[in-house]
Amino acid sequence: MRKQIIIICLLILGILGIGTYAFFNEGTTTHKEKTKKNLISVGFAQVGAESDWRSANSLSIKNSLTERKGFDLIFEDARQMKQNQILSLRGFIQQNVDYIVFSPVVEDDYESVLTEAKRANIPVIIIDRKVADASDGLYTSWIGSDFRLQGEKACACLKQYIDNRKMKDVNIVNIQGTKGSTSQRGRSDALEKACKANGWNLVARETGEYTQTKSKEVMKEILKKTKDIDFVYCENDNEAFGVIEALKEAGLRVGLGGDVQIISFDATKGGLKKTFEGEILIDIECNPLQGPKVKEVIDLLEKGGTPEKEYYIDEQVFVHEGIFDDIIVDGKVIPVIDVSTETYEKRKY
Repeated sequence: MRKQIIIICLLILGILGIGTYAFFNEGTTTHKEKTKKNLISVGFAQVGAESDWRSANSLSIKNSLTERKGFDLIFEDARQMKQNQILSLRGFIQQNVDYIVFSPVVEDDYESVLTEAKRANIPVIIIDRKVADASDGLYTSWIGSDFRLQGEKACACLKQYIDNRKMKDVNIVNIQGTKGSTSQRGRSDALEKACKANGWNLVARETGEYTQTKSKEVMKEILKKTKDIDFVYCENDNEAFGVIEALKEAGLRVGLGGDVQIISFDATKGGLKKTFEGEILIDIECNPLQGPKVKEVIDLLEKGGTPEKEYYIDEQVFVHEGIFDDIIVDGKVIPVIDVSTETYEKRKY
């Protein structure tokens, strides 16, 4: 009997303890949880880390959406696979984030997941690349570059170079970016159009997937078939680095006074250094610093404002010193910038 009384007392004390804990802790959270509650949650699904440009783009978003600035940023790396990215987007929707930001791996097959985000009332901001099958109502804003215009700038510079030297039977290799991405389509289409208009020979088109390793591999395979190449049109700097390695290993001279000239895109620090040194002839800027504009759009939405549907980032044309005059694209004069040591040393990415 005495043992039963002791057990009952202990049970009562336990219940009272649990009740007291619940009473004093009801509605409270840890400091970290409380802090998170006051932040704007953003799910960011990045393509991957395939290039220097992409790393700089990710860093720009991370630096712009910090906890100190009022954001809880959830970062996901798709490793260049669309399926991974769509899973990340669905994960953000399940977490009920306040905003979704992503750069599509390719243009197609995102309509379904964007419809899910719309039903969940989560605004979507697309950066860098575009989504082809999404109506305007499925995303709030797009922030990025005019990739076709980038290609047209490169081809205008290329035509000036060819015309000034009265070159004939011009042979060009196109090392493309990730097939189906907005950047690849814009840059490749501009080159194809210029080749047809000017009678240039497009002797090979292979994807380098925006990586140095893959581009070196495909360039080596192309060189087994032909070395009669005047220009290699690389769709980003990392591709250009791989192509330069392959050309040199094949015994070809790269750059001014050499056998092959390189056209590139991105204008990263490494790309501008090679432009200054003469190994890259033309490097068209693709500005990765899109984070501040993303923050600006979210801040506007938080205040009840309506952002623009599209925002284009300002970009420049960089060339080796003393070779080019300003170019004209769509009737507009576009200045070219001769790369100096100071130019690439100041570059942060």
